[in-house]
Amino acid sequence: MLRPNREKQQTYELVSIEDLVPENHMLRKIDRYIDFSFINEKVRPLYCENNGRPAIDPTVLFKMIFLGYFYGIRSERQLEREVQTNLAYRWFLGLGLTDKVPDHSTISWNRRTRFKDTTIFQDIFDEIVLQAISHKMVGRRVLFSDSTHVKASANKHKYTKQEVLQNTKDYLDELNTAVEADRKAHGKKPLKPREEVEENKEVKVSMTDPDSGYMVRDGKPEGFFYLDHRTVDGKYNVITDVHVTAGNVHDSVPYLTRLDRQCERFKFQVEAVALDAGYLTNPICRGLEERQIYGVIAHRRFQPVKGLFPKAKFRYNAEHDHYTCPNGQELPYRTTDRQGYRQYASDPKVCQDCPLLNSCTRSANRRKMVTRHVWEDSKEKMRENRLSRSGKQLYRKRKETIERSFADAKERHGFRYFRLRGLTNVTEQALLTAAVQNMKKMANHLDRQAKQA
Repeated sequence: MLRPNREKQQTYELVSIEDLVPENHMLRKIDRYIDFSFINEKVRPLYCENNGRPAIDPTVLFKMIFLGYFYGIRSERQLEREVQTNLAYRWFLGLGLTDKVPDHSTISWNRRTRFKDTTIFQDIFDEIVLQAISHKMVGRRVLFSDSTHVKASANKHKYTKQEVLQNTKDYLDELNTAVEADRKAHGKKPLKPREEVEENKEVKVSMTDPDSGYMVRDGKPEGFFYLDHRTVDGKYNVITDVHVTAGNVHDSVPYLTRLDRQCERFKFQVEAVALDAGYLTNPICRGLEERQIYGVIAHRRFQPVKGLFPKAKFRYNAEHDHYTCPNGQELPYRTTDRQGYRQYASDPKVCQDCPLLNSCTRSANRRKMVTRHVWEDSKEKMRENRLSRSGKQLYRKRKETIERSFADAKERHGFRYFRLRGLTNVTEQALLTAAVQNMKKMANHLDRQAKQA
């Protein structure tokens, strides 16, 4: 006999929301092990103490925002509807079955006005990292860094072309000092001071989101993107730094600054780092050596001119400071240019009778030129680290740490594209996505520890 279930749904029942949420639910773990009491103290200066309408509890407001990032709910309207019908969400926010859910407009208004031009989202991320440190989940000795492209909310066909000033190299003063010291050591005169000329380049600027950058990379989609530069700790894969730039900024540009920021903010004593090939630049190699950090950086393949010897065929003699060509001729030092490259040149009189000339150079004067950067020793040290046994083991962990962190963000937390526009807003999304990933990791780890105790 068939019976409709409608009548049962219309009966009154005396229940407790506490009993309706499963004991092993993720939000129970989050609520048990993550301390959210710091939120009120962080936002207190942003609220008026003696005027205005009573505000929604900031902890409730931010926990509602966290729910959106925990479960990849990208719309604030949809988030409001989900909280209305989901008992676990209500329990997490401290709402009863009949309590009114905060309106979606409250979230957007606070983000656009009250929290605008503040560091609240960075402060929340940092506080979660500090809690992970207090639970001994951050080793602070080995870090893995990389960047991933995240699609901007912008049509790649709607843009204007503009002349913009190229990024000023933050290591330029240090490089000039190194060049002058190298020239002096080789008995060369100092270079004449040159008036700095602002170098401009033409770029595509989005009409929808001007802060994004037009990205063109081999093997990557073309269009307007942002780059999420992320660092994770090697102990439990806790995210320790998040920094967002336009998609046309090179991976290596913000790296050393962000590394120093972590050491200063969290008192890291970094001993080793593992990086992708995009970070294999002379300034980064030099910076890691100066900081006494064991760096492992992937090899970057350079394609030599077809039919000519690659640079690896020319052996460098550090003791006598010259190169030796495949035919045994010495290429002595000539000069050091402003870009920091030493120039080593062969003798054309010897080269013109060399049987390997056609495989060595195609210059009209039959002179072979080989360059070596003043910081090339630091780069070679990174190459030695990469080929060592410990270096290979360290680099293999990249795919288990930083790559996995990006994959989790994109698959489970709606991080394949930014729903907001503008660098400030997309940074908010990147920071809060990383924060909830850290919360989940902390909650699961501490829950396992509690069960094993």
